[in-house]
Amino acid sequence: MRLLTSLVCALSCAAALHAQIASMDTAACERLAASLNLQNAKVTLARPVTSRQFVPPAAPGASVPPAALTDLPAFCRVTVTLTPSSDSDIKSEVWLPLAEWNGKFQQVGNGGWGGSIQYAALASALRRGYAASSTDTGHVGDTAQFAVGHPEKLIDFGYRAVHETAVQSKAIVAAAYATTPRLSYFVGCSGGGRQAFMEAQRYPQDFDGIVAGAPGYNRTDQSFQLVAASQATHHDVASFIPREKLAVLHRAALNACDQRDGLLDGLISDPMRCKFDPAVTACTGIDRPDCLTAPQVRAAKAIYAPVMNPRTGEEVFPGVEPGSEPRWTVNAGGARPLGMSDDFFKYMVFKDANWDFRTLDIAKHLEQARRADGGIVSATSPDIKQFVSRGAKLVIYHGWGDTNVPPRSSVNYHKRLTDTLGAPDVHRSVRLYMAPGMGHCGGGEGPNVFDALTALEQWREEGKAPAEILASQLADGRVVRTRPLCPYPEIARYKGSGSIDDAGNFVCAAP
Repeated sequence: MRLLTSLVCALSCAAALHAQIASMDTAACERLAASLNLQNAKVTLARPVTSRQFVPPAAPGASVPPAALTDLPAFCRVTVTLTPSSDSDIKSEVWLPLAEWNGKFQQVGNGGWGGSIQYAALASALRRGYAASSTDTGHVGDTAQFAVGHPEKLIDFGYRAVHETAVQSKAIVAAAYATTPRLSYFVGCSGGGRQAFMEAQRYPQDFDGIVAGAPGYNRTDQSFQLVAASQATHHDVASFIPREKLAVLHRAALNACDQRDGLLDGLISDPMRCKFDPAVTACTGIDRPDCLTAPQVRAAKAIYAPVMNPRTGEEVFPGVEPGSEPRWTVNAGGARPLGMSDDFFKYMVFKDANWDFRTLDIAKHLEQARRADGGIVSATSPDIKQFVSRGAKLVIYHGWGDTNVPPRSSVNYHKRLTDTLGAPDVHRSVRLYMAPGMGHCGGGEGPNVFDALTALEQWREEGKAPAEILASQLADGRVVRTRPLCPYPEIARYKGSGSIDDAGNFVCAAP
């Protein structure tokens, strides 16, 4: 009884202490710039923002000024330059609530080549009460041109900038509130998902929980898939698939796969169990808008297919899934491959800004590309034992309709985690949620608005593992459909009665 009383007292005293230190005044904010003594880092600004809105600085060369972020609680804006190497010039920002800090820290991720502070994500974290940070990863702009001749800057982008930002941000938080954050989280999608994986693998002590959306964790091998998709539709003029014919493909894919889960709802809930042959769309005579020519069918088959290494027979990277066709314009519909992959080869592998993507040959160039990466930008290790042994949690989500990062790559990583850690440890520490119809980090034909961070918080802080995550689909600002996102390999199974647009009429079950 005496021990229990002491424990209750300790918890209540800690809560009382947190309530006392969970704020700072404007004068204390302004003193941070002069008072902080950081290693390989310098605070360049510490200024209170109390006007409920903030207008981010204009990006270099931007023609349109950034929109104001509104409904913000008062906060202390701290800007810092990090110099972990002689060639580093990493810009980061830390936003500290002036009142009602929740005692926690959140760092937000970057997409693509990530050369900018993510102000909207900072604002979202701040509204939830977090002290938050973001980094430009050490360069300006969403291109890899910076990497040529600057190996240290490439390391900054690959993993060092995120880690150094986490370390220095926590030091700033501790100085501001006279206590360290009680928990630290990382939230990112796409390139931010890659950063998330890198943190769990390289720096398992940095964060207590991670949300990794559409993680482009294997940038090298993924880049071969993205270029292969563009090669397929640019083999010759006849191979290009126009937008209206993508709609033809999409309808055919739904016809073949939609009802495989027993429900006709315009979504393919489990593409891995659907075999779709685009040849069913082939024109039987002359070319028409409602069918695909033989060269177009060949291009479509190549985009669905995994990229294979002809020397070894290994699968290098999966292709996209049936149901993703409306978003093929992002990559296979442009004049060049998606910039993320295009720049990888231009500036990291071949160091030639005029590189012709049609010349890429996986048999000749795969090992060359992997050597150029060398684990700097790809985070492929399934060994996250140190991360999970701390009780840290990893929530991964991915849209089945994603074409930027083919979604089966997340399924493959989950399997490798299970093979490495064992099913019990993965079940205790990792959840993967696949969203039918969702595109890259959002959008698409299925429910794609959900709160993965709250699920992570409840899991890490309350021990409540997320058996499902409620997702909504919006149209004209209103919710038109809800569905549960289920932990892989479960899918949302219709109970047999009630509206198919109501999540309450579904249960997570084995496929």
